[in-house]
Amino acid sequence: MSATLARVEAHVFRTPIKEPVRTSFGTMTERVAVFVRVEDSDGARGWGEIWCNFPNAAAEHRALLFADIVAPRVLGKSLDDPVALWGELDRALHVLRVQSGDAGALSAAAAGLDLAIHDLRARKRGLPLWRALGGTDDSPVPVYGSGLNPGPGAFDTIDRLRAAGYRAFKIKIGFGAATDLGTLRPVARALGDGERLMVDVNQGWELRTACTMAPKLAEFGLHWIEEPLLADRPMIEWTQVAAVAPTQLAGGENLRGAGPFQEMIDSGPVGVIQPDAAKWGGHSGCLPVARAALAAGRTYCPHFLGGAIGLVHSLHLLAAVRGPGLLEVDANPNPLREGLLGDLLTVRDGGVSLPGGQGLGLEPDIKSLVPLRTLHLERRA
Repeated sequence: MSATLARVEAHVFRTPIKEPVRTSFGTMTERVAVFVRVEDSDGARGWGEIWCNFPNAAAEHRALLFADIVAPRVLGKSLDDPVALWGELDRALHVLRVQSGDAGALSAAAAGLDLAIHDLRARKRGLPLWRALGGTDDSPVPVYGSGLNPGPGAFDTIDRLRAAGYRAFKIKIGFGAATDLGTLRPVARALGDGERLMVDVNQGWELRTACTMAPKLAEFGLHWIEEPLLADRPMIEWTQVAAVAPTQLAGGENLRGAGPFQEMIDSGPVGVIQPDAAKWGGHSGCLPVARAALAAGRTYCPHFLGGAIGLVHSLHLLAAVRGPGLLEVDANPNPLREGLLGDLLTVRDGGVSLPGGQGLGLEPDIKSLVPLRTLHLERRA
């Protein structure tokens, strides 16, 4: 008899930070994470993460949705086919997304569950997760330092990242032309051979501003311009921005559903496709999107800016697909990342080695984070 999902847990953690993380849509004054653990009827386990970094208040809510709405729909069911199970769950949740107006939170809760189930299945097969997802290349995965705040501090942060082995960096913009250009000029001038610079507008421009600002970024030799428009703006607007932009556009972290991703891939203006596996789809939803992006000549780059577990899942997903993409690694201090990773993802010459062992290759030491835990939920079949 096949193993079934017997038990789930959700752990919510919060920790203050010295320097807030600034974006064009708001500021994060603390770091939060929702880690989920699943166990099957054989006692095998797996770990996932639910996206919740903004607004900070969303963390407990998403954990409750996971425990009380999402998990009960799959507890007791077979885990033999995680993709089919995720599809069944996704269809069951559709009416609740419409009824509640809480589509993002429900999708993220389902994504965290899917990630954990794939980890469990890989462990039971005795395989590293990237190989269980279909990967064949065990070479290091290129990375970039992300989440860099605007202002003079960006220069110092890049110096620190460079010394730590990074060769690519992404700075947040969308704070007005003077701030954006003033942040980028000294950084761009100091770039070394083989180093790359990207920017993230975080949906901070409307069409007219985007078409005015994008050409002004030509002097910086950028590798991509991320989310210059709101994710739900029509593709004709993205096409207009792409026509005047000096480099490729990137986006996708705020899309949900295979249909919207396929439209983005097929339409052409977005060259870098960035689903967030902890925000929508998990591995079951995002792996086909990544493969479709590569098949269409686009670049797949997983989006992620949260705790350790989601970051390692993103690494495995990129390693399974490969292509020219880079792994996004938050450059800002986060005990919910470093406190669990240790030296697992040490950067060397712009890349990180794949973890050894089965599944994620990470066994989170949750006990070490207990002083930061604000909620712990458990549900059984």
